[in-house]
Amino acid sequence: MPSSEHQAASAATDTLNDESLKLAIAISLLRSKFLQHHPPPSQCDALKWKRKAKERKQEILRLRDDLKEAEDASQCDLFPQTASCKCYFFDNLGKLSPNRLGDASDRRFNDVLRRRFLRLVRLRERRKTVGSPKKRRALGFSDENQAEQLRASVDFLVELCNTSSPVQESKFENWSHQAVDFILVALKNLLSVGKNLESTEGVVSSLIMRLVRQMSSPSKGDEAHHSDTNSQLYIQHLLRKLGCESYIGQRVILSVSQRISVLAESLLFSDPFDETFPAMHECMFLMIQLIEFLVSDYLLTWSTNEDFDNILFEEWATSLLQARKSVEVLESRNGLYVLYMDRVTGELAKLVGKVLPLQKLNSDIFDALLR
Repeated sequence: MPSSEHQAASAATDTLNDESLKLAIAISLLRSKFLQHHPPPSQCDALKWKRKAKERKQEILRLRDDLKEAEDASQCDLFPQTASCKCYFFDNLGKLSPNRLGDASDRRFNDVLRRRFLRLVRLRERRKTVGSPKKRRALGFSDENQAEQLRASVDFLVELCNTSSPVQESKFENWSHQAVDFILVALKNLLSVGKNLESTEGVVSSLIMRLVRQMSSPSKGDEAHHSDTNSQLYIQHLLRKLGCESYIGQRVILSVSQRISVLAESLLFSDPFDETFPAMHECMFLMIQLIEFLVSDYLLTWSTNEDFDNILFEEWATSLLQARKSVEVLESRNGLYVLYMDRVTGELAKLVGKVLPLQKLNSDIFDALLR
């Protein structure tokens, strides 16, 4: 009996071993077929997928940082807390430059300030176009949107100067510096491409007209006059910095010289005891001084540029000579006007005498400068 039980158990074990062997063989065959149809990835493929995973992770981190910056920008004021500007942009405010260098627009601005400036411009553009999807302006700071960059930066700078007391704003110097530098870069790129020149000229002319109007508009009241004088001095400096580009600088001189002629006529028929008369007097000197700054700082550099507009030079030089004649009638009231204008035209004549091509443009203008 025990022998029969032992034989039955042995037979059952053999049967199980046979089934396990068959199952193992079947699994091996299936695995072999699977590997034939799906070979294991090579080392090159593994590195490729590893690199893609790393790039995807970096992209997610960048998007997270951009989202955080956007949230910070949406919660801040127009003038958020930032680091102060470490450049020399407002050095020589209201003074002649000790070094007569052509490009006085110093590029040593902080990258952090520049990024914050761009973020502020985008934020202002979004606020302007809320609820107006048809008029929404796409502000993409790329090579394809240089014209939009120029327009947005111009609007930003003008609005910044339109604040009640821009000089008292703690961040006025930072943002105005960034706006000026960005305007100059965008303008240079547009002029180099040679596209949208009419639109570009319109934007630049609008910028000059609005800033010159703010600088030369007298106000009433002693406190308002004192505050506006400081503001006008800063706006004069902004125009001076923008004028390092001859495309802007020559147009500024033309606009300001025409404005001097208009103001001289107003002073001739105004009451000296009127409360606006001192402010008009101050505006006259600011405009004459601005022309002197632009001529002494940049004329020699402008004349060496290939894109120097000779026709525009003749136009503003003629307008400047007309402005000098306009202030001559005011000599009985204030002889300093004539003295300052003579100093400006004398500086212009001296510099033109150093540049032979300018002497060949219009002999009548050169002769008038030497009188």
